Amino acid sequence: MTQRVELAAVLDRLAIDSLITDYAIAVDDGDWDGYRQLFAPGGRADYRSAGGIEGTGPEVGDWLAETLRMFAMRQHLIVNRRIRFDVREQDVGDTARVQADYSNPMRLATEHRPDADGAHESAEGTTEPATAPDFECGGRYEFTAVRTHTGWRLRQVLVQEKWRRQHWSAPATRTGRPLS
Repeated sequence: MTQRVELAAVLDRLAIDSLITDYAIAVDDGDWDGYRQLFAPGGRADYRSAGGIEGTGPEVGDWLAETLRMFAMRQHLIVNRRIRFDVREQDVGDTARVQADYSNPMRLATEHRPDADGAHESAEGTTEPATAPDFECGGRYEFTAVRTHTGWRLRQVLVQEKWRRQHWSAPATRTGRPLS
């Protein structure tokens, strides 16, 4: 590899890392317009393993906006990012696959809390303050990013939830499972 090719690869990795960070921040901050803009035309997301839906970026953005309103606090921690570039038509780097682990603690909004003062009893029988997460989940994301004229965008997001912990009686979603 020449220095120019190596520099381009580093710049692509930084741009993709930024794309994944922008994804987490958009979900955590409820920036649904920003979330939708992260997707390439026709890009899709699949949240079915976490009790959600599969659809286009805009469809899933609408679903997330509605479903996540019950949480006053969301914080994605996306770590162990492994980026691999695909070769397409003899050109390296048009598509990238990103595997990344996540942990996602969330806290219910006041109107969804199990009691009026915001404290609640954990599964272990101890009372936790309102700052403790009510719901935590973790797993792995599989992202596919594609280079577009406007920069790197998401072609696919696959959520593979591996664990969850609840500190409350979760309302059921239309799938019968609480949402992460």
